[in-house]
Amino acid sequence: MALPLVSSVSYIQSSSTQLHCFPLRKERFGLYRLQTWSSHHSSTRLIRKKTFPQRLAVRMSASSTLPMNLQRSKKVWIWTECKEVMTTAVERGWNTFVFSSDSLQLSDDWSSVALVDALFIDERQVTDGTGRVVAAVFEVSTPEELQMLKIENEQAENIVLGLLDWKSIPAENLVAALQGSEKTVFAISSTPSEAKLYLEALEHGLGGIILKTEDVKAVLDLKEYFDKRGEESDTLSLTEATITRIEMVGMGDRVCVDLCSLMRPGEGLLVGSFARGLFLVHSECLESNYIASRPFRVNAGPVHAYVAVPGGRTCYLSELRTGRQVIVVDQKGKQRTAVVGRVKIEKRPLILVEAKLSGEEDETSFSTILQNAETVALVTPHQVNSSGKTAVPVTSLKLGDQVLIRLQGGARHTGIEIQEFIVEN
Repeated sequence: MALPLVSSVSYIQSSSTQLHCFPLRKERFGLYRLQTWSSHHSSTRLIRKKTFPQRLAVRMSASSTLPMNLQRSKKVWIWTECKEVMTTAVERGWNTFVFSSDSLQLSDDWSSVALVDALFIDERQVTDGTGRVVAAVFEVSTPEELQMLKIENEQAENIVLGLLDWKSIPAENLVAALQGSEKTVFAISSTPSEAKLYLEALEHGLGGIILKTEDVKAVLDLKEYFDKRGEESDTLSLTEATITRIEMVGMGDRVCVDLCSLMRPGEGLLVGSFARGLFLVHSECLESNYIASRPFRVNAGPVHAYVAVPGGRTCYLSELRTGRQVIVVDQKGKQRTAVVGRVKIEKRPLILVEAKLSGEEDETSFSTILQNAETVALVTPHQVNSSGKTAVPVTSLKLGDQVLIRLQGGARHTGIEIQEFIVEN
């Protein structure tokens, strides 16, 4: 499910029908090396005087911010001279653009196409169209320079870091050195993968990214990343269902999904034979008399079963591969994404489980097939007796027991929900 954007973008018809990309100037962008802009403010020449259109006034608003599953939202500014990159960014809710201080004409031209917030960067600072300083700029090239950085001494509310060699300064070190600051720290990134490092390091990451690119795909990839992370702030609606059938069905190829993340009690994957209703299958994080706890694993079901993946999609368990992402969901519907580390397919005895909605006259049934093993369990809407556990092993499952399922549209095409008449049995 794509994260809704709060944007005040309004479009103005342009007389030009061509979208041209203008290459960035190749001269080295000299960033301010560990020196405060305020100490030079009186002698620093701001961008040349000109009356700016009102629509270019910078609004540090939600239109340039996409919330993630973190306490603080992340800001994105785009640095480009490609008109197609600009329009792609605006259409996706990012309308704060960074220009070199001599690119005033380019900002004027773009203001006739879309409502943009223009910022102008030089080697010391970032200013808006009125000349107000909105960020101090620093160049950092060594760990020693990072340690010398004193951003709290700055008057500007934002800090922009240009890392000449980001590989020499791990993103974790950068976040650790700047943690606790009340200022929003931006890193200049040339690729979405670089941006992700800065946004996720030590779980909290930096407060913002300046994506410097002439590639439309870079904007699309970064937006897709934010959409997936935005899903995690949404709670899935889970429904109680009553078990109506339990039956041994013989041998089959079942899939164990091993994740690159540890799961907690109450968490698992959404799996089912039909996309219209996915069962919350618990991880193997619970203690067992038969095998050691494996909190990274979900014994999910046979190869044909659907599993929920990011983007409101499903895929077959047999399609999962190392590096792909799935959705981990807990008993309350809280979700997060996790990376698949390994998939194991082995022949095992299988059991069919069917359920219907609790307290409903609707006779629609939902089913899943699982390995008949004590370590395979379904999540329940409440604690199991007085044990404090929130899951029932399929070997202990009885008619009338209640479990949690995720209701959704049944018609799917390549995992995407579509509006189509469908009958599945």
